[in-house]
Amino acid sequence: MSNPIEIAPDEIIVVDELRKFFGAVEAVKGVNLRVKRGEVVVVIGPSGSGKSTVLRCINHLEVPTSGAVYLDGIHLEDRRTNINQVRTEVGMVFQQFNLFQHLTVLDNVIVAQRLVRKRSNEEARRIAMEQLTRVGIPEKANVLPRQLSGGQQQRVAIARALAMTPKVMLFDEPTSALDPEMIKEVLDVMLELAQDGMTMVVVTHEMGFARAAASRLVFMDQGRIVESGDPEEMYHKPQHQRTRDFFNKILTHG
Repeated sequence: MSNPIEIAPDEIIVVDELRKFFGAVEAVKGVNLRVKRGEVVVVIGPSGSGKSTVLRCINHLEVPTSGAVYLDGIHLEDRRTNINQVRTEVGMVFQQFNLFQHLTVLDNVIVAQRLVRKRSNEEARRIAMEQLTRVGIPEKANVLPRQLSGGQQQRVAIARALAMTPKVMLFDEPTSALDPEMIKEVLDVMLELAQDGMTMVVVTHEMGFARAAASRLVFMDQGRIVESGDPEEMYHKPQHQRTRDFFNKILTHG
């Protein structure tokens, strides 16, 4: 599949002139974004700025109105592309945990491995336990999701995504549905993933995490990328007034 744009060998995600309409509303207005392997890109901005829509287009949960998304060199909008196959390389963690409530924690982490990766039950179980250990809750393997706290359920969701051995992890405001005291346990797991070299694109309002984990910060407003760069530089010396206003507001209000 030949690509009409240049993609560097170390670029695993390329978003090119992405536009997305919902009816008459243009939610994303010509976004360009390139993510290198091992990079942690944190996307911030006010509600309704198009952050989650960009993330969902990267995973093709939303189909772009125009523009293109490439994942590991594969053009997602090409009609010859097997989207389901590409999607197996992308782990996605949502605001809501989306766990199967009738299955144990262990079975939640096993099921997609068996169905999609075609792993044996033994191998899937081993990998599931490895990932539950990685997120710090191996002792919860045999309980049902409803017996867990929100933070623990989100960690199961992360373990489930990791068990598929994805090339990229996408996080869509993974702590927004959690009580404040549970947020840190989820962010700690994500920070560890970042330090382990996982390629991540994270939409979040958690500025502490952004400063600790991001290789690059991207600020969006009204469907566009206003500014992107080094987290500390943007935090202390944003180039655009709109970015300054946003930081001033979130720092003043918590």
